[in-house]
Amino acid sequence: MDRIEHKFVNVGDLKLHVAEIGSGGNAVVFLHGFPEIWYSWRHQMIALADAGFRAVSFDYRGYGLSDPPPPGNKATWFDLLNDLLHILDALALSKVFLVGKDFGARPAHFFSILHPERVLGVVTLGVPYVPPGPSLYHKFLPEGFYILRWKEPGRAEGDFGRFDVKTVVRNIYILFSRNEIPIANENQEIMDLVEPDTPLPTWFTEEDLATYAALYENSGLQTALQIPYRSFGEVFNLPDPVVRVPALLIMGGKDYILKFPGIEDLTKVEKAKELVPNLEVTFIPEGTHFVQEQFPQQVNQLILDFLAKHI
Repeated sequence: MDRIEHKFVNVGDLKLHVAEIGSGGNAVVFLHGFPEIWYSWRHQMIALADAGFRAVSFDYRGYGLSDPPPPGNKATWFDLLNDLLHILDALALSKVFLVGKDFGARPAHFFSILHPERVLGVVTLGVPYVPPGPSLYHKFLPEGFYILRWKEPGRAEGDFGRFDVKTVVRNIYILFSRNEIPIANENQEIMDLVEPDTPLPTWFTEEDLATYAALYENSGLQTALQIPYRSFGEVFNLPDPVVRVPALLIMGGKDYILKFPGIEDLTKVEKAKELVPNLEVTFIPEGTHFVQEQFPQQVNQLILDFLAKHI
């Protein structure tokens, strides 16, 4: 971990935290999910640097060590895309591979559509390509579905506010490591789905938890609730909703996301290739939603094999 260097890149009036390792000619930029941060890519960054790549990850605006948006300004998906473009320019990266996890898959895919000249290929973990459109979760899942709860202004703030940040991150890691969608009962909050004595996943240490907690204590959780949970209705007018760059989807066979309505169909190569014609799909049977932390060696090799084919 000491080999990873840290810096800040100016994007307008904001300073975004960037972590970087390696000096190879080909660069890979990692996009985290929630409740993750640049640190969630630690295993992949070191492995890719050792294989001769330049590995870069950053905290989104309002996450970790990156500045939050100005008061009154809510972060948007277009902000993430613009921030990514600025970081590539600031680091003199003309063309890169993008690796996105969880909701980080969305900016990875959309950036490849909007800026195909800057992208060699896209790897996503935990979430297949979902073309832009209105969110339909409310039609298929109950009111206690965690995304619907966290979308509601004030609901998550009240739920999370009963605990310290470390406990909130701990509980979400436990919830998202299960293979059932987190759904609370009518008189229950999402945090109540985890008993206080529930152990952490075996692959996630107390040291890892302390690192995440320190970063979220710095940033708070407000922007994390805005992006992604309160921004799924944002309108995208993409010139062409098809991802045409080479793409790899890595899914854990026990990822609860597979139980979302319509998601499993988007992981099937025949159906998915209508939207991502150059797609490969790989399942890690015992993998959960945090497959890159749970099975880092397998994920590292899958990524390296993909990169080797498309350099």
